[in-house]
Amino acid sequence: MVSVRRQTPTYVSIITPQQFEMLLPLACAWAAEQERTILLSGIALTESQLSDARRVGVAQPQRVRLFRVAQIPRPADPALAAAANATNLISPLTGGLTLRYGIFVRADYWGQRPLIVHELVHTSQYERLGGFEGFLRPYLLECITPPGYPYGSIEQEAITTAARLCG
Repeated sequence: MVSVRRQTPTYVSIITPQQFEMLLPLACAWAAEQERTILLSGIALTESQLSDARRVGVAQPQRVRLFRVAQIPRPADPALAAAANATNLISPLTGGLTLRYGIFVRADYWGQRPLIVHELVHTSQYERLGGFEGFLRPYLLECITPPGYPYGSIEQEAITTAARLCG
């Protein structure tokens, strides 16, 4: 279903438009489920994190929750897991993952302001782009279309905003 072509230094997946359209609803459902978990078990932003969230454009920063994990979870659905593996979007090296108002933070990144600010930019993008499908459709397309992750405009906005705000 998903083939992988080796390129130095990363993998680039080849996902057809039909496969993408089949996977997108699965990705949205997985993201919503993970967000629910984080919102139930995560912690609210600190005052300084709330301030950063406002500075990067989060409209509802009081809704954001952070959830510390040893490793960012991967989807259980076989097709979605294969796509995640092929694109390398979630790997053992992933430090954070934003699912609208829920943010997974790998334990060894906990409290690192640049990572939190980066993820808060993604929360702002979810709001601006209209939720799960509104964000995930363009973001994932940027990730699977050369030059791929992290070179798409959505990811670059998070990178440059965090660098500007955090020095």
